[in-house]
Amino acid sequence: MENLDPCGQETSKSSAIPEGSEAARHGKAGIRTGAEYLAGLRDGREVWTKGKRVADVTQEPGMARGAATLAGFLDNQHDEEFRDTVTYVDDDGDRCAMAFKLPKSQDDIKMRGRAYYEWAKWSNGMFGRTPDYKNASVMSFAAATDFLAQGTKGQADFASNMVRFYDYVRKNDKVLTHTLVNPSVNFQQAAAGKFSDKVALQVVEETDAGIVVNGARLLATLGPFADEIEVFPSTVLRATDDNIPFAFAFAIPIATPGLKLICRDTYDEGKSHFDAPLSSRYDEMDAVVVFENVFVPWDRVFMYGEPQLCNQAFNATNAVVHMMHQVACGKLAKAEFMVGLLCRIAAATGRDKDLYTKGLISEVMLMTESVRAMLFSAEEQAHEDQYGNFIPLRSPIDTSRNMFPKMYPRMVEILQLLGSSSLMATPSEADFDNEIAPDVLQYFQLTNMESRDRTALYRLAHDVAISGFGNRQSLYERFFFGPPALMSSAYYDIYDKDPLMGRIDNLLSQE
Repeated sequence: MENLDPCGQETSKSSAIPEGSEAARHGKAGIRTGAEYLAGLRDGREVWTKGKRVADVTQEPGMARGAATLAGFLDNQHDEEFRDTVTYVDDDGDRCAMAFKLPKSQDDIKMRGRAYYEWAKWSNGMFGRTPDYKNASVMSFAAATDFLAQGTKGQADFASNMVRFYDYVRKNDKVLTHTLVNPSVNFQQAAAGKFSDKVALQVVEETDAGIVVNGARLLATLGPFADEIEVFPSTVLRATDDNIPFAFAFAIPIATPGLKLICRDTYDEGKSHFDAPLSSRYDEMDAVVVFENVFVPWDRVFMYGEPQLCNQAFNATNAVVHMMHQVACGKLAKAEFMVGLLCRIAAATGRDKDLYTKGLISEVMLMTESVRAMLFSAEEQAHEDQYGNFIPLRSPIDTSRNMFPKMYPRMVEILQLLGSSSLMATPSEADFDNEIAPDVLQYFQLTNMESRDRTALYRLAHDVAISGFGNRQSLYERFFFGPPALMSSAYYDIYDKDPLMGRIDNLLSQE
């Protein structure tokens, strides 16, 4: 969940990113296999859940299958069916994830969109924090060297740091998480854009080698399964001197000494894929991140001591636009999944001719096609930005990101209305292989579906609409980019209102 609101030659556009840097390469460069990814997670990281420290997230019950799912997605990058959609070959001949590709044309924007959508379809949008989200952000910041250079401090060249980091994660196919939000102990203080030195992450020491930070941040989705964590400023940071200790952006490995992840309860309870088709695969895990006097070297710092710059970061670099593009593609896949699920239930029950049922499902279809239309509009109107790169048109995908937090809970509500008690009348997979199997086979059948298939269908619907996993999905969508009221207010502020108000003024001024 959010609260948004290494060097190469430069061309005449000072934002140019080198497609390859030998200094950033470590062994084989480019996309990794799933096995390579999982091996990288066994690095001694400090992860806590259910009152104990996790020895190995790739083996921990409740976590292992989520990590395995992401490993499978990384393997997909090598599959001939997907490879040319989700990856590209850089100037060094290395195959890298498409989200890292610097977009220099409208076609590049569309290629990125197809890659985002393909990644999302692998989980039907239910594994929300796939690596392409943060990859898009890293690319955006590395492409905006002019902006980051404004905050250069002493010997630390923040713009070059960012480009080197971009090249490192791109060439090594690193999986990133991030954290933006400081915890608060006083609502009024937080609403005023000030942070509590008791809990908020802050710089407590500055040395010739780097900075030392202490405090906490939330909420790092995918935290235990990431290689690195980006710690970036929130746009609610007020540009005042007392906020200087809280003004920074950096990235470090998850296994950095002093960094701890405190995880929520898992929604993967060890059930079979039949009994829990979503939560047994797609629990990406969320964690509060604690930094206990963590050292960050200068070459991993990208912004520091400039609250005003930190406050502008996502907008001024266009990172928010590229991130919204990835999100819109993911939400389209998720909405399509909800349509498919509802239509399958209607067909199985014979209610696909019922006027009321069709009316409810058509509401979800309308929402889905609205997301598709906004995504299409944004890509078709892609344009060159101030750094000489292309971005999708912001307003359509900004509209999408403000509407989907309202759309998705309604989709779930419609699933509950159509599923009714059948969402709970769901025997387990084991009941088809025990002494009550004859009863289950007889009493759970439908006109158009056998008992086992009907049970599997409704257990899937249950995992969407009733389970802890499903409810976390709804909460995740409500607050993905931040509190809805804050996001709506920000949308109002950036909307191009003047030409429209001018039409009103012109009308009223007519004799």
